[in-house]
Amino acid sequence: MGETLVRLGPAQELVVEKLTKNGLFKTKSEVIRSGILELGKEFNVFKNFQELEDELAFRKAKQVSDEIDAGKRKVFTEEEVKKKYGFE
Repeated sequence: MGETLVRLGPAQELVVEKLTKNGLFKTKSEVIRSGILELGKEFNVFKNFQELEDELAFRKAKQVSDEIDAGKRKVFTEEEVKKKYGFE
């Protein structure tokens, strides 16, 4: 998960505080994440939730592929996995 510093004005901070104090959200981060997703819906950033999920899956697959290409991850054959975990 990425990190972004967000500076809130007094009005936004009050809303976030009320939403967490009233038990609607556990943390301020949850409030902000939820608000961002709602803005995405409002402005049609993605057609639907499935399109959002597809984009996230694609990005993760690309990240893993790039790490394999850079030698940061190792790919094991089925035989290597069986041997390593005693499935032979």
